[in-house]
Amino acid sequence: MTDKPMLILIAGPYRSGADGDPQAMAANLARLEAAAWPIFAAGHLPVIGEWIALPVLRSAGAGLTDPLADQVLYPTADRLLAHCHAVLRLPGDSEGADQDVATARRRGLPVYHDAAEIPRRTPQETA
Repeated sequence: MTDKPMLILIAGPYRSGADGDPQAMAANLARLEAAAWPIFAAGHLPVIGEWIALPVLRSAGAGLTDPLADQVLYPTADRLLAHCHAVLRLPGDSEGADQDVATARRRGLPVYHDAAEIPRRTPQETA
């Protein structure tokens, strides 16, 4: 058990394997988001880099196929990891998620591969 809620980055495929197909990327995002509830239910706060990066990219007038995307998506995750306490790495090939794991390990953050590995907070701690 842990005494404070952790901010946990959910890392996994988003653009990887989608070949630019918006429906495939939406399905990948849905898989990432499906991991949010178990983290929250354990008393922590889940975050996905795309939740932040996509609005930033749109506000720059760019989309996922724009060259600017690589200058926003990966750096957003890196900046976000400066505030995170751990990473949950979901299955699937993803260069970005692998970078997130490498960054987390360099910073001494735990990397979980299953939400069941994440320490739960006690009920009074989650209130």
